[in-house]
Amino acid sequence: MGRTGSTRRTFVAGAAAASGAAALGVPSAATAAPHAAQAGAEQQTVAVLGGGVAGLTAAHELAERGFAVTVYERRALGGKARSMDVPDSAKGERRPLPAEHGFRFIPGIYHNLPDTMRRTPFPGNANGVWDNLVAPKEMMMARTGYEDLRIPIPWPGHKPAQLTLDEIRRALRGLLDAAKGLPAHEVAYFVNRAVVFLTSCDERRDRQWEATSWWDFVRAGQMSETYQRLLAIGVTRNIVATKAEEASTRTVGTLGEAFVFNALGRGADGPPDRILNAPTNEAWIDPWVEHLTSLGVEFKVGWSVRELKFGDGRITSVRVEDPGGVRRSVTADHYVQAMPVEHARPTWSAELKAADPQLARCDKLETDWMTGIQYYLTERTPILHGHLNCVDSPWSLTAIAQATHWPDRDFPADYGDGTVRDCLSVDISEWDKPGMLYGKTAKQCTRDEVAREVWAQLKAALNDTGKNVLRDGVLHSWFLDPGVDGIGTPNPTNEDELLIHPVGTLHHRPTAKTKIPNLFLSGDYVAVDIDLATMEGANASAREAVNALLDQVGSSAPRCKVVPLFRPPELEAFKRHDRTRYRLGLRNVFDLG
Repeated sequence: MGRTGSTRRTFVAGAAAASGAAALGVPSAATAAPHAAQAGAEQQTVAVLGGGVAGLTAAHELAERGFAVTVYERRALGGKARSMDVPDSAKGERRPLPAEHGFRFIPGIYHNLPDTMRRTPFPGNANGVWDNLVAPKEMMMARTGYEDLRIPIPWPGHKPAQLTLDEIRRALRGLLDAAKGLPAHEVAYFVNRAVVFLTSCDERRDRQWEATSWWDFVRAGQMSETYQRLLAIGVTRNIVATKAEEASTRTVGTLGEAFVFNALGRGADGPPDRILNAPTNEAWIDPWVEHLTSLGVEFKVGWSVRELKFGDGRITSVRVEDPGGVRRSVTADHYVQAMPVEHARPTWSAELKAADPQLARCDKLETDWMTGIQYYLTERTPILHGHLNCVDSPWSLTAIAQATHWPDRDFPADYGDGTVRDCLSVDISEWDKPGMLYGKTAKQCTRDEVAREVWAQLKAALNDTGKNVLRDGVLHSWFLDPGVDGIGTPNPTNEDELLIHPVGTLHHRPTAKTKIPNLFLSGDYVAVDIDLATMEGANASAREAVNALLDQVGSSAPRCKVVPLFRPPELEAFKRHDRTRYRLGLRNVFDLG
């Protein structure tokens, strides 16, 4: 928790909730009860199963509309978005070192999640938690054996990072190396493929491009290594954190389109790259939980959902296991299941899946490993002010140095033992390819071997052109997500896998409304406009679930606003033309094959 006292923050939360909700036209806890009464019922109860972003969003929207909400969470509130403490790392009055499942990324293409953040009070912030977002001004494609490609992020008000003469030389050399490695005809072809997707109608996207991998769409297999690394693999890693060889073109293209227009200032909530200005729990999750508590939400942490009991066409109860390992049954009028798909599926019986076949189709959804490791350093890292993508690393590493983005946090004074000055947070996206030190996959390595291997791959990407960015002597310690277990043995496991998007999986995603009248689904696997495993998708699906619940009970409460991805109006005429061509069996007019 932050240092601000809970009593003061709860007061601020309560006061801001009423005024902020009224301004938004959304019922606060004080004004929502009449809506329930108008529906001809006493206050109705909702069990929210899961306390990640989806579950907390559902609880937020329901509590503002007068429902009695209880959240059941197996581990910790915030789910994969939370930050966590490094055990036994605090000395004296300092806090433990902050760790995380993976670094937070809240781009300007998001609209629903930022709205929730604005409605979550934070002391001293006019716009609540949303004011805790800061915008990195640059990013980097870190090449192994080449000069790194340092790229400014355009946005009004952004000032270029301060560069030394040597950094300017390196930036220019990186651009020239990339230009030299990318033949003009390959650049032209990639641009053409982008135009083809931008002008494709929804039918073509949902059918033809959903059935085509991004790798095949951009013909990466026939292009140079630089093309493959920068435009096929690099784009997918930076934008959608997925694998170019597997991800559907619809998924990659839709998000790529949104990011392009975001960078142009179109349909944007803010800059293309935003992160929090402090550890996630301090800047966001803890204030959110306190606000929800002030709205009357009850939290049951350490309670694991084991089975949804089904009878007479409804959910009759939920079988849970409490923190002491005792099995219990909990009941409510309605159930919002806000669990990751890999944890939700085991709770559905054959009878339940038969009652709603879309639950059975969820068996075809796929997950993979993408997990974070943090390195704590005794010096600030002179890398850059933003995210870096180690595009040639065997384990597909992306990273960010966090201290420079946490202006009100002083590592030596606030965290650890007083010697740590920075945290380099790294995401490992590839766990099934051999590394460079041991020749083993990440799953085959022990935790110590993973830490040494990732450090070696970072140094190979950053120290390869004469600049000593990372030095062994400044490495204080490291922390690998505890959700990963059993690596280095024949049975590695991961409690927090990432939903991935191989071709065709769009059509297996369920809707928030099910055929069971008191069961609603929420999570980043649910079908919403943003086709990706994201906090935005989790938030939007929770809003859809609450709206479906309100419709089910005939509530007069205002519906949650669900903002779709931006659609550039100037392209609609091209898409209408393409719809005609698609229905005639013709390729897109710009598609050169």
